[in-house]
Amino acid sequence: MIGDWSGPVGSAFRRAPVTHALIALCCVIFLTGPAAGLNPAYGSGDGLLAAQRAYFRRWGVIPVDLFEGSPEAALTPATALFIHGSWVHLLGNTLFLFVFGAMTEERMGRVQFTLFYVGCGYLALLGYAAANAESPSSLVGASGAISAVLGAFLYLFPGARVTSLLPFLFFLPLRFPAWIVLPFWAALQWVAAGRAPQGPGVAYLAHLVGFGLGFGYAWARFRPAARVKAAPAPAPEGENQP
Repeated sequence: MIGDWSGPVGSAFRRAPVTHALIALCCVIFLTGPAAGLNPAYGSGDGLLAAQRAYFRRWGVIPVDLFEGSPEAALTPATALFIHGSWVHLLGNTLFLFVFGAMTEERMGRVQFTLFYVGCGYLALLGYAAANAESPSSLVGASGAISAVLGAFLYLFPGARVTSLLPFLFFLPLRFPAWIVLPFWAALQWVAAGRAPQGPGVAYLAHLVGFGLGFGYAWARFRPAARVKAAPAPAPEGENQP
């Protein structure tokens, strides 16, 4: 799925330093960690697999441990946002952030977008952990935060054209407005979440929670009724005022 980066959209991307920084940070952390398989400090073979498991347990969310009151465990929904389990996992998440993050960041502003991204990502992982409180599996990835960006994008730019590659149409590039593409994506997550088995795998529920949080935040923050009207300018000196 790629966006139309001509005109104002491409300009928005160039003015999105937070989006750039998030993508770069996720890539650097992945490349220096054991999941990439490039750092010789983690060894190879069985040693590398053991290092990967320990790494995910240290920085990822483990639902069964999260609600025991440990301050260290309480931080994991934030640290897990920057950890990815494979090259495909990393590339898929950064692609979606690349496409939808820049315009959302420009609309929200840098500071608000940063807090929005981390806050919604934290709550999305927390929501998944609450629904799977007995799970001992590690959960990592930025999907919850990026799903929140998708939800906010849907509210803020419903008519923006998104070029989609649909497998059932032989991956032909077709352009649809966001109000078609993103609800369709959310519906797929809903169906997949209902069919997903317990245990390791894709956390579709975190996607849904993040998407709902992002759309709800954008609606509450940017709907016309929520905007504070500017105070009228004072009348020039000498004029009557109501």
